[in-house]
Amino acid sequence: MRRTLLTLFLMLSTAISALGQSDRRVQNKPYIDLRQMHFGILIGVNLQDVEFENVGPQTIIDEDGTVHEELILCDADKWNPGFTVGVLGEWRLSDHFSLRFTPQMHFGAKHLTFLNMKVLDEQGQPFRQTQDLKNTYVSLPIDLKFAAPRWNNHRPYIMAGINPMINLTGSESDMVRLKRYNTMIEIGLGCDFYLPFFKLIPELKFCFGLGNALDTNHKNELRDANLRAYAGSVSSAQSKMIVLTFYFE
Repeated sequence: MRRTLLTLFLMLSTAISALGQSDRRVQNKPYIDLRQMHFGILIGVNLQDVEFENVGPQTIIDEDGTVHEELILCDADKWNPGFTVGVLGEWRLSDHFSLRFTPQMHFGAKHLTFLNMKVLDEQGQPFRQTQDLKNTYVSLPIDLKFAAPRWNNHRPYIMAGINPMINLTGSESDMVRLKRYNTMIEIGLGCDFYLPFFKLIPELKFCFGLGNALDTNHKNELRDANLRAYAGSVSSAQSKMIVLTFYFE
């Protein structure tokens, strides 16, 4: 986290220094930032990830009373790009600070791989199971934005905030399922580009989940007893996400 913040500040300083060396030009929409409220729309792409804590060996009791040990490892081994859409509301606090509320929907998925170390295939490799963990999130982030002084038609900024999220998806047949509610903190950076007819704002932000995002009760709700060992192979999960967003004001 500290390294990420330091990187963001260095990138912002570099951008400000580069802008300061350029010649002054005619400003597009010179009074747009003086409005008390800003409204806009946003579209973007996201990469969803989740980090699991594996429990190691498990003692499994079958329905017939047979007791045996399982060792299953779970990992999110691939990021699948998703789509983001939402709206923007920004409240001007001062010349450099503003408060933003950006309700969004994130459509995406995570690819999970389970390795059953006690069961080997014909090649002597651990038996492999996969799951596409599809997630559609409604997020309600509140962010504090700090913008550098405007130079010509550019204005870089950094932002940070908190992001409550609601997970709208989740199947009863999934081996692993995430909780319906989760909260993330987010940090990022972007730049306002003042175009002749509107303002374009590309932004890159990093989201980190707070607390355990794993639905630990899902194991007991599975109808297929053979999947309970897979559901019980992890004890916690931390959600993460990278979002590249384009705002239009």
